[in-house]
Amino acid sequence: MEWFKEIPRDRIDRDILYSLGAFMTVCRIQRNNAEERVVRLLEGKSPEKIKNEEKKEGEVYPADLEEYALDLIRQHIARKFKGHRLAYLVEAILQAEGYFTYRSPEGPDGGVDILAGRGPLGFDEPRLAVQVKSGDAPVGGPELNQLRGAMGKLNARVGLFVSWGGFKGAAEKEKAQSFFEIRLWDANDLIQALLANYERLPDDIQAEIPLKRIWILLPGEEEG
Repeated sequence: MEWFKEIPRDRIDRDILYSLGAFMTVCRIQRNNAEERVVRLLEGKSPEKIKNEEKKEGEVYPADLEEYALDLIRQHIARKFKGHRLAYLVEAILQAEGYFTYRSPEGPDGGVDILAGRGPLGFDEPRLAVQVKSGDAPVGGPELNQLRGAMGKLNARVGLFVSWGGFKGAAEKEKAQSFFEIRLWDANDLIQALLANYERLPDDIQAEIPLKRIWILLPGEEEG
């Protein structure tokens, strides 16, 4: 396997995403000029949109329904909670988990968007400093160091960095070193926290992100 580069999920057309998420371990994705469109993404170009998706005869791509559902949620949040509104969503999740919070007003925040603590007034440990980045670009070491500096000034023993666009390799390597100091959430981590606390979220957020729990049968080998 040769690794070329990272491409944000929201830049990849749905038909290719769902083919990549097929249940088959190994498959060749050919429909709708998939290879040519992926090459354009690797070159930094916008892929040509496919108006009429047609499946070639003999091609079967069973959908990964879980991945499909999560992808729709991811796209919905990206549209509805741009900019400082993503911090509002993170704050609601922390409140659902039992934190007392303070969210900075929109504008320069000095490296911290949310302060959170346990207890009725938020004075109990753990006391948490949270930075939220809603952009598509991954963040790295300098942003983490900015959060560390803010944690020291605010007497917060632990931090949470939420980056919708993910993290650069240098930041990923610090996960073990910063395990007892800072947690890193990318878009997938945020969505999992949302799902875990959905029933406890405010009515206005549930109205903006209307979800319904369903049961599906997992694929498996047929009994002989």
